[in-house]
Amino acid sequence: MVKLCDIKENETVTTKKNHPCGSNLWTVLSKGAEFKLQCRGCGRTIVIASETLKKSIKNIAGADSSAHKG
Repeated sequence: MVKLCDIKENETVTTKKNHPCGSNLWTVLSKGAEFKLQCRGCGRTIVIASETLKKSIKNIAGADSSAHKG
């Protein structure tokens, strides 16, 4: 499981489920009790609770990476 303290701003994370646009890659814009994420596919921005994000992350792809790992 991914630790939330390992996630840094401007890193790309991969989620288990796809966004309705078809992408599962998100850029972390800000972190705290809630995370602000931007979809790499369509650019939509969401705010998600840290516990919800912890359950939905597959892996951390790294800073400004567009490659899907795993």
